Amino acid sequence: AGAKDDTFNVLDLAEYTKNRPWWRKIFAPSSGSSAEKYNVATQLVIGGVTGWCTGFIFQKVGKLAATAVGGGFFLLQIANHTGYIKVDWNLVQRDMNKAKQQLKFHSSGNKMPPEVKSRVDEV
Repeated sequence: AGAKDDTFNVLDLAEYTKNRPWWRKIFAPSSGSSAEKYNVATQLVIGGVTGWCTGFIFQKVGKLAATAVGGGFFLLQIANHTGYIKVDWNLVQRDMNKAKQQLKFHSSGNKMPPEVKSRVDEV
């Protein structure tokens, strides 16, 4: 029916990897763990750089979040002081007294039955 072609092309992997860009050599998917792919110095450098970048990003995000929360609290205090917000201090005092009573109830071990206390301790 037809003649079979028994010729094969040879691929030299050493030449193939020399022509690849450096980022493909570092980040290319390969089998095995990262401990097998990179030497210790490379792993330390990659870990140090990613750790520094992560810390830098979380530092900036943390400052932004703290500024937003603090600024919001500051604006609420200004709005309360100038009269834009009216706080019902009697309601606040009543809620605080309820919370104190609940804390006293939960902190005293004599008022709770032992089965409830054991469940609370488990939780």
